[in-house]
Amino acid sequence: MKSTRIFALLALAAAVAAITPVTAKDATKSKEAGVAVAPQYDTTHVYVAPEDVDKFVSSFLATFGGKSTKQVVATVTPTPSSTTSQLLQTPVGTVSLFGFKTPIPYPFGAERNGYLVSDMDEAIKAARAAGADVIVSTFPDPIGRDAVIQWPGGVNLQIYWHTTKPNYAAFERIPENRVYVSPDRVAAFTKSFVAFSRGKIVSDDAKALGAEIGRSDATYRRIRIESAFGKMVVLVTDGHLPYPYGRETTGYEVTDLAATLAKAKEAGATVLVEPHTSDGRSAAFVVFPGGYVAEIHSLTQKSAARADGK
Repeated sequence: MKSTRIFALLALAAAVAAITPVTAKDATKSKEAGVAVAPQYDTTHVYVAPEDVDKFVSSFLATFGGKSTKQVVATVTPTPSSTTSQLLQTPVGTVSLFGFKTPIPYPFGAERNGYLVSDMDEAIKAARAAGADVIVSTFPDPIGRDAVIQWPGGVNLQIYWHTTKPNYAAFERIPENRVYVSPDRVAAFTKSFVAFSRGKIVSDDAKALGAEIGRSDATYRRIRIESAFGKMVVLVTDGHLPYPYGRETTGYEVTDLAATLAKAKEAGATVLVEPHTSDGRSAAFVVFPGGYVAEIHSLTQKSAARADGK
């Protein structure tokens, strides 16, 4: 009997030793990621008039590829409203598309993106601790829970939690969340968002070419941030921006910019800013049916090789 107990204890010790490194690794990974899930679960919020929904869907998917989920009509706000809702999932970014049939309740429509979080209560706690305001308290939606938070500088973001954990394919290329803030609030915004996202600043250029924001006569500050939520570029400006700069909320990276723009134009989109090269990329601005403005870019050969680690 004593021998049996010794063997049992040894077996238990071996089992614990075998799983402990994995458990510790998972715990470390979870701690580093915070409440983020992965970039493919983060969406750009696009609001168009109901009569423009189908035209936008057709144009956007023809440009980037991918597919749409089934369109539903639902209440996605904490107060009464009605909208069509669907996800446009492409290899380079996802859109949450809304075509409201009723007036849009405040402050919805001003939030730029939606980030899926692993724990809503922890996300709210982390956002507040990082200096964000919760401007729409947590509320239920048809598939989970939502809230809207505002970062220093007036940047609104919606966060989600899903009752049933989704399973989406990773992006081929991760889009970038494009945020315009003032010099007065950039330090507070950057500190707050990096703390919440557990991200890092990968570049901070105080003299970026002004042509990137339609100001060839000037320079501006550009900060790039990466986290488990994905990519973000912070454009620090004086607000003297020609149209359409500042109207775009997302930058989509593609392999061939010229081919993508050709697809966009054929699908009913309009090129607002022709391609220009700066910071290792060629970029253009496009407006899709319904009024959604997007930045689209491809990396230069040298930058692409650096990104691939070659």
